[in-house]
Amino acid sequence: MLRQKHIEITVLCENSVAGPNGLIGEHGWAVGLKTSAKRILFDTGQGLGIINNCDILDFDLHKVDKIILSHGHYDHCSGLPLVLQRRTGKTDVHIHAEGFGRRCHRYKGTIREIGIRHTQSYLESLGAHFCFNRDFVAIGEGIYLSGEIPHCNKFEKRDPRLIREDNAGRLLQDPLTDDQTLIIDSTKGLVLILGCAHAGLINTINHVRQQLPDRPIHTVIGGTHLGFASDEQFEATVEALHTFDIGCLAASHCTGLERGARLAQIFGSRFRFAPVGTRIQIA
Repeated sequence: MLRQKHIEITVLCENSVAGPNGLIGEHGWAVGLKTSAKRILFDTGQGLGIINNCDILDFDLHKVDKIILSHGHYDHCSGLPLVLQRRTGKTDVHIHAEGFGRRCHRYKGTIREIGIRHTQSYLESLGAHFCFNRDFVAIGEGIYLSGEIPHCNKFEKRDPRLIREDNAGRLLQDPLTDDQTLIIDSTKGLVLILGCAHAGLINTINHVRQQLPDRPIHTVIGGTHLGFASDEQFEATVEALHTFDIGCLAASHCTGLERGARLAQIFGSRFRFAPVGTRIQIA
């Protein structure tokens, strides 16, 4: 099996910014990946910073081989039209089969739309060629999408504020089956690129280890949704994380400042914040 010898990770969209270079922060997430064989864009943020930040950080969208949308929330997908307009011809866009559809956030009686803001047909007219999946799948040599993450432990709960419309037009709790993780098998171990880990960070890591057993986990980067978790869930997550011997945990986006600071305190040099402008080299 081919394992990637060199990986460069660049954070293109995130809630905060590192460096005074004209970069733009937003509540969102996007990562550019260069491997030995592929150039991949993982998520596209809200669309406020993706083009500006790609230009400043020298991530050439014309050279992207594939686009991955981790899940169907606006803060991960809304920059897609701008990205497609930078390209020519068709571009493979990988997304879970249930990524489209009406998604909402409900809090104290207020409902806010948080789903993909553009129709599938409109995005296709801009050059998107959607590749839908539900299961763990290889999308390149040593490059995988997690598919649906099973909810196996008792402490990682679905966020009750997140709802979606079913086929009968009812707004029900969103099972969040579409939030996928990108996995790259490198010569140093597995690299996991998270969207929001809505199924739970530990459920996600366990699922990847079941699919790719006996491989160490070198890096985990992205949203963990721990910023919205209870204290009990957070403490159980930390306890479980100690068992994985992760080389680098770069928690961002929906991890939140308070939880991020606590993780930094607990994991020390193995933890890092990953704002816009962050680069991680694995070689």
